[in-house]
Amino acid sequence: MLEETRQLIYSKQVKIASLLIYQNILTQEAWEAYVKLMHSLANYVTDGHENNYRRLAYLVAYGKWFRAIASTGYNWRDYVIAQILTSDNPFSRQSQTTDFENLSASLITATKSDLKILEELSLWGGEKLVDLIEACGDRLVAWHTTTSNLSKLSEAKRSLILKFQANDDWTKFLPDLANYYKHSGTGIFTEYDAFRWRSGHLEGIAYPDLVQVSDLIGYATQRQSLYKNTDAFLAGYHGLHTLLYGSRGTGKSSLIKSLIYAYRDRGLRLIEVTKNDLKDLPTIAEILREAPQKFIVFVDDLSFEEEGEDYKALKVVLEGTLSSQPNNLLVYATSNRRHLLREYFSDRPSLKDLSDRQEVNPWDTVQEKLSLSDRFGLTLTFLQADQEIYLKIVHHLAKRAGIEISEEDLDFRALQWATRNNGQSGRTAQQFIDFLQADLKVKNISHQY
Repeated sequence: MLEETRQLIYSKQVKIASLLIYQNILTQEAWEAYVKLMHSLANYVTDGHENNYRRLAYLVAYGKWFRAIASTGYNWRDYVIAQILTSDNPFSRQSQTTDFENLSASLITATKSDLKILEELSLWGGEKLVDLIEACGDRLVAWHTTTSNLSKLSEAKRSLILKFQANDDWTKFLPDLANYYKHSGTGIFTEYDAFRWRSGHLEGIAYPDLVQVSDLIGYATQRQSLYKNTDAFLAGYHGLHTLLYGSRGTGKSSLIKSLIYAYRDRGLRLIEVTKNDLKDLPTIAEILREAPQKFIVFVDDLSFEEEGEDYKALKVVLEGTLSSQPNNLLVYATSNRRHLLREYFSDRPSLKDLSDRQEVNPWDTVQEKLSLSDRFGLTLTFLQADQEIYLKIVHHLAKRAGIEISEEDLDFRALQWATRNNGQSGRTAQQFIDFLQADLKVKNISHQY
């Protein structure tokens, strides 16, 4: 029995070591714990049942694997499938740019071999794994193969996982898998709809602010222009880099955020880049160039005190260099300044001091400071909301929040709030509704005592 168990464990270790294309999935926490568990089990059965240290080692290893897989929200089989769908490897990368029929025979053969291995290993994460451990003398709690929660996944990902779930020959889905990579991409791009650039790499945003277009009141012309531009971009045409300029609190940022909810099923992804990281824009552009999705780089509250590396990097992405611009990337920026770069009266030449100035062509300085905003093909202006729009936003938000007070009282309170706080704007309206909702709730609780 001991020799049979030893051979069974060794066969799984050989399978893991034989992975060619999907070897990178072994770096994930749950897979690392699984490999460590197999190694600890192998050491235990090799040394015999009398080695208490080896026994403790594999029990600890099983606990680490159990916690790791439990934290993913998947059962082991679904986790293995999900790792296949997100793996960034030679097959998944080439599938994005090459038709399946034109992929090399050796690449397809290696991928099929890996899928057979992974399908076999996917069955050794529940009762079978515990049965293997039981042969060593211990009975542990199994991570049961209950149904994973797939509701939050995209339709394409959910559909393919269900296909893999129901079949024990995963190689027959190789064309489907290649097609999935072609349309959904690989790695982090298949897991998130929104990202931020931080410390030199893309970081997925697990809970993006999903603004719905129905929540945006006013500025219909600006909204239609931005959506029309985005539609053209997703349809394969040349979209325009867009600057949303105007008063604070008018919903510029919310309008851009609403694109995630509206277009995520069409492959649109939003990447938030801060002003301090604009110098990395050329690097970001090259990372995204070969991805099948379309990307909006979102820069909020854009302005510059003076020309610097960030300023120049943005100009490069907006206008390009000798390298062609990626066809799958646009920049959408918001700003309270029309010309983005701070201007001074001293920048403007006058006749009386023109002869004393150091610069021969001073107007060139002025034109250079105005040129950055001109590189945005589309500029949308957002003026301060008037009272009618402000109250319309307030009523919409109050209805959504389930606030039940008279229209007259709501209008009176909303106008008072705007006067005492930040003026009439969409942001002020949201702040007022948040306050009012809490205030009414607290008063209702107080009346119960």
